[in-house]
Amino acid sequence: MTREKLTIAFQGALGAYSHQACAEAYPNADAIPFHSFEDALNAVKDGNADLAMMPVQNSTYGRVPDIHRLLPQSGLKIIGEHYVRVRISLMAQKGVPLAQVKTALSHPVLLGQCAAFLNKHGIKPIKGGDTAGSAEDVSKSDDPSQGALASEFAANLYGLDVLARDIEDASNNTTRFLIVSRDYQLPALNGEEMKTTFVFRVRNIPAALYKAMGGFATNGVNMVKLESAMVDGSFTATQFYADIIGHPDEPAVARALEELEYFTTHLEILGVYKSKHPG
Repeated sequence: MTREKLTIAFQGALGAYSHQACAEAYPNADAIPFHSFEDALNAVKDGNADLAMMPVQNSTYGRVPDIHRLLPQSGLKIIGEHYVRVRISLMAQKGVPLAQVKTALSHPVLLGQCAAFLNKHGIKPIKGGDTAGSAEDVSKSDDPSQGALASEFAANLYGLDVLARDIEDASNNTTRFLIVSRDYQLPALNGEEMKTTFVFRVRNIPAALYKAMGGFATNGVNMVKLESAMVDGSFTATQFYADIIGHPDEPAVARALEELEYFTTHLEILGVYKSKHPG
């Protein structure tokens, strides 16, 4: 399929933080919303989108479990990462002052993150489906006293006034996203800091995980993420998801991966890409 513009799929409504990530990473691309993570990944697999923007972990709430399950099954590869600082704003219809807002609609997670601000201003939290959907609902509401908690990106999209910015209790709330593609080519070593993501399953022998990890320690390879998940609902089959700093063509990384492979029944590299940092 030939398209004039790059297209990028994401889960959620227009104006969601995932949509913001798409706009920041690829400002000239067309962002396409999908109901579920699986639908967004399938759009890339089927050629209906070029890329997908997938949230993989949040600094406050930890990992996004579905991604660790769906991504290895998708056959897609990671080509990059992007960080979004989760800045929460209170918004309302045009011309409505803060004193007039009596309720705030949003996803329960965001409501919990802004409890101090809402209590201070006597605003009642109301559970909504998601952040961007809540902003859209307020833009269409007949009740001017109803506000929404979402990103300023969503406020601009739905024509709402931002009454207060950065109202979250935790000032360092950040979500890490992975950018995945059907088309993938191993990037060459170019002196930049690279990150390698892979999944593996260890052999059923004593201390297999300990021995598998030893190669990274002895070769001085920094493992920045290691998480486990059950495979096919089994309590005995475990798959591990890992991020390391380095490129598979670097001698130290190559040695560590070779040693890891000896202690595993399955090893798959999901992507090698430029390492970025929250900021």
